[in-house]
Amino acid sequence: MHNPTQAYGKTAKVVANPREHEANLLTKAAQQLSAVKDPFEPRSDKFRDALIYNRKLWTVFAGSVTGDDNPLPDQIKQNIANLGIFILKHTVSVQASPSPEKLDVLISINREIAAGLYQRPA
Repeated sequence: MHNPTQAYGKTAKVVANPREHEANLLTKAAQQLSAVKDPFEPRSDKFRDALIYNRKLWTVFAGSVTGDDNPLPDQIKQNIANLGIFILKHTVSVQASPSPEKLDVLISINREIAAGLYQRPA
């Protein structure tokens, strides 16, 4: 499935742990971005699709966290929303001037957030 919005909605219904589900989606996005880093072919469909998937995933995250019904503390909501904005801007930068090094930021953020989500809250 290439649409993260559909993947999120369908899988969230059957996954008992939403944190793990979100971590899995971020890990998938990081893997897709890593796969297009070497060999680096910025004109390929695979490259474009990896960026689109990551952008849509972060659009969903940023949108869902800002809702009034989201139980997260306001500071965490704001941080996730700001991170989403950064990801979207950085993605535009990657598209405008592609380089494999620019993918590192997106890959790293996805992996770090996923690692945090995989950890059990205290």
